Amino acid sequence: MAIIESILARPYWRQKLWAWWYPFFTRRVREQKIDFLNYSFETNPPMGIPLSAADEIHRPNIQLYHFVASQGAFRGKKVLEVSCGHGGGASYLTRTFQPAHYVGIDLNPEGVATCQNRHHVPGLEFRVGDAMALPFADGTFDVVLNIEASHCYPDFPRFLREVSRVLKPGGCFLYADLRYASGESEWVNDLFHTPKLRVEQMRLINPEVVRGMELNTPRYQEMVRKSFPKFLHSLAFDFAGVKGSRLYRDAVSGEMTYRFLKLDKII
Repeated sequence: MAIIESILARPYWRQKLWAWWYPFFTRRVREQKIDFLNYSFETNPPMGIPLSAADEIHRPNIQLYHFVASQGAFRGKKVLEVSCGHGGGASYLTRTFQPAHYVGIDLNPEGVATCQNRHHVPGLEFRVGDAMALPFADGTFDVVLNIEASHCYPDFPRFLREVSRVLKPGGCFLYADLRYASGESEWVNDLFHTPKLRVEQMRLINPEVVRGMELNTPRYQEMVRKSFPKFLHSLAFDFAGVKGSRLYRDAVSGEMTYRFLKLDKII
């Protein structure tokens, strides 16, 4: 474990590891129709948002997307989701919050192909794209969304500059992600000191994420057992954040913090 942590501390090798892991994961779980790769969210009392029968199985994951998106205005807007995973969040938000156009990009070509095959919603498109070099002109989007992905990026400040660049003046960046204590102060400092982005909201959401992990645990344990050889179960359980995994314990203890932020693009 110490060797793995040492490797992940180096941006180049961290990026290489994730570039291998995510396509591998997508291929292994494709038959199980895993549309979400994010950890989950549940309030106390429960959110209770109305969902279709098809969406209900994904409730804990959807609730994180719903909470984040509800802090901004989507209707009639141009929206970009950076690192859209398997596209379940993009599909739900397009159907529910009614943007004029929603683009989901991801560096994982297997994931993008999954999105294109599974999510056919008017106004929604998916393409391969790099968070470090967003393939869009300056001032293209009203909203940029990033859910639980930036901890994988090799250069977080560069990503924030790219977000600032593609946002229109007055647009907003809706963001949720995690960091361990060793990198938390640098992370928060970057968020508060990116040119033309101003933090309007910041909230610690560990309790809600932990409840969501607990709700998803039975389904994700079954997914791992069906999709991965036994020697990978421990790693996959941690990746999935099931109850009792190291990541779950760190979220409970506060060693890992999970935050939501809203940042506005200023002139």
